[in-house]
Amino acid sequence: MKSKIVLLFLLICGVVAAQNNDNTKKDSIQQLDEILLKTNVIFGSKYQAKNRTGSSYYISPEELQKFNYTDINRVLRTVPGVNIYEEDGFGLRPNISLRGTSPERSAKISIMEDGVLIAPAPYSAPAAYYFPSVARMEAVEILKGSSQVQYGPFTTGGAINLVSSQIPNTFRGQVKASTGSFNTNQFHAKFGDQKGVFGYSIEYLNFNSDGFKNLPDESNTGFDKNDVVAKFRINSKADAEFQQAVDVKFQYSDEVSNETYLGLSQNDFNINPFDRYASSQEDVMTNDHIQFMVTHQMDFNQKLRITTTGYYNGFSRNWYKLNDVVSDGEKIAIASILERPNEFPNHFNIVNGNTNSDADALLVKANNRDYVSKGVQTKFDYHWSGEQMFHDLEIGLRYHYDEEDRFQWKDGYSIINGEMIQTTEATPGTDANRISSAKAFAAYALYKLKYKNLTLTPGLRYENIVLERENFGSNDPSRVGNNLSTRENSVDVFIPGIGFNYKFNNDVSVFGGVHKGFSPPSNQEGQKAEESVNYEIGTRFNLLGLRGEVVAFYNDYSNLLGSDLAATGGTGSLEQFNAGEVSVRGLEVLFNYNLLNKNSKFELPITFGYTFTDTEFLNSFGSDDDLWGEVTKGDELPYIAKHQFNTSISLEHRKFELNLNGRYNGAFRTTAGTDDITDTNGVTSNFIIDFSGKYHITKYLSLTGNVINLLDETYAVSRVPAGLRPGHPFGAYAGLELKF
Repeated sequence: MKSKIVLLFLLICGVVAAQNNDNTKKDSIQQLDEILLKTNVIFGSKYQAKNRTGSSYYISPEELQKFNYTDINRVLRTVPGVNIYEEDGFGLRPNISLRGTSPERSAKISIMEDGVLIAPAPYSAPAAYYFPSVARMEAVEILKGSSQVQYGPFTTGGAINLVSSQIPNTFRGQVKASTGSFNTNQFHAKFGDQKGVFGYSIEYLNFNSDGFKNLPDESNTGFDKNDVVAKFRINSKADAEFQQAVDVKFQYSDEVSNETYLGLSQNDFNINPFDRYASSQEDVMTNDHIQFMVTHQMDFNQKLRITTTGYYNGFSRNWYKLNDVVSDGEKIAIASILERPNEFPNHFNIVNGNTNSDADALLVKANNRDYVSKGVQTKFDYHWSGEQMFHDLEIGLRYHYDEEDRFQWKDGYSIINGEMIQTTEATPGTDANRISSAKAFAAYALYKLKYKNLTLTPGLRYENIVLERENFGSNDPSRVGNNLSTRENSVDVFIPGIGFNYKFNNDVSVFGGVHKGFSPPSNQEGQKAEESVNYEIGTRFNLLGLRGEVVAFYNDYSNLLGSDLAATGGTGSLEQFNAGEVSVRGLEVLFNYNLLNKNSKFELPITFGYTFTDTEFLNSFGSDDDLWGEVTKGDELPYIAKHQFNTSISLEHRKFELNLNGRYNGAFRTTAGTDDITDTNGVTSNFIIDFSGKYHITKYLSLTGNVINLLDETYAVSRVPAGLRPGHPFGAYAGLELKF
């Protein structure tokens, strides 16, 4: 790997020397037309985000570069309305909720990269075991409010779009390298150019670490990730009658991470939260992801644009991890053992390696899956003006297919003197052996009417989805089909919404709306989709230098769906179940202010964001999913913090910048309930401070530094998939950044 990095660095340096191009323009995402937006973005700028009829947030390139975060959890915590629970401390597999949606594996929100759905199988298996590397993104866009009929299939909480590095309009590039605690290293290089009708960009990212957890045999608990992205564009000449452009994107990534589902018991977490049990020493996730995108854009005139994108995403993964423990002939799942170790003392002693075991006492599951997600989408955008009025009509169509292919097995191990020894090598396909798939046609129309200071955006989305499953069974690894069972479920739904924005003047506006929330069901026959009606009302303002917004929201679920995921302590069947009626209401507050005079050589901006989220089950039910458990009417949803806030202050100068960020994550319960949250029934609150600094040695070369968890707080982040898990401890990192 190091030889590849050196080779790439020399290549970049050679290109720089050949170009010898002194480009001092600010590296930022390209400015986009206010109305005719490209399909790879939701907003494209803070201006667009602040003028939507629904609640939205745009994390700009400048904001992403402040802290140089590689963890999407830390990036999104700055945005009000986002709830997250962590898992591995590095953000490899985030669990994101928007406005109280179920956070498990971010499966209830529409996640996109460059305007294309990026979850491995967004309709048939939306759990996000793949998430794009935020370190290579130029911007992150979050849409939470009404009029999100443009982005589906999940319309309840909202959508997140990650905008990858754009092709620059002149030659420019960047090389960043850093190293620090836990032998954590990052190398990121990108460059591109536009010459006449041809443009390109090439990018490489490597992120690796030895990890901050400790196995008894001192083996590596970290990871190694690689990302390669290449983009090419051919566009018409400036004097062409019709302006056209064809963009081609290729992305490839791979990951090897020594991650586990196995956490710690409460007692062991209290003693040393960064330990790992000996029975997790064989656990490892290996995966690779590939993406192809071809986009054609045609501008017929200043009023009409049609953009069409064809896409293909392939994702293969095998998470080889401890699943069950057998003692005295009794097989118990690891989540149950860690939740109640006193009830299963023999099993627990095998887990922590304190006793020698029989053969096949540890069942390690090869959670092997292959995913495909592909389709074509097109957007028609036409706008025109009348007397004191402006009109914009946007129509979108998408045909999509995705599938998840599970071909899994469980190997048997014994543990002797703390060392795992394989005792049975199982036949692949003798555990889960099935293919789930979805065919979906989606269409939407969004009309924007602006009359004087009032903007209205009524819209309608249509989803037609057919979900299927072929289950070959554990006795047919060759997939002959002798015991093949099939099932099918379909849904046909219209999703309306309307939003408004009224500007009293250039400094104060009010916005709001109502829309239908929707989430597809599983392929279980007859299962109904998740549905809700969502409301919001808010204001944006800029008064005496204080900029911000305040938004109140209410999501009224008529049918909330839960999923049986191993990642949340369930069986991993992916079966969904009806949780009935639920209400989610809350408040989002965001303030920005510069404490110093604009004429000063320094700037001292501060920000403060607060989120209040109140959830309630409106009926009682029982579930096998350990994330929810037995639910009684009036209980609160688990893994949603009621209170959280984020605050930051920066000292900025032409030669340097210093940034301090503090985030408070309120306590949340880990099963549904109403009791006070304690260490035994939830995860208590924490306040974490991060620091970053940058010193510009020249206009091309900068020295960077980051400190994660400055006060070295020790805190828990979750109790799933199985047992307690710690957040990232104190970590210091330094690096260099070269721009050209």
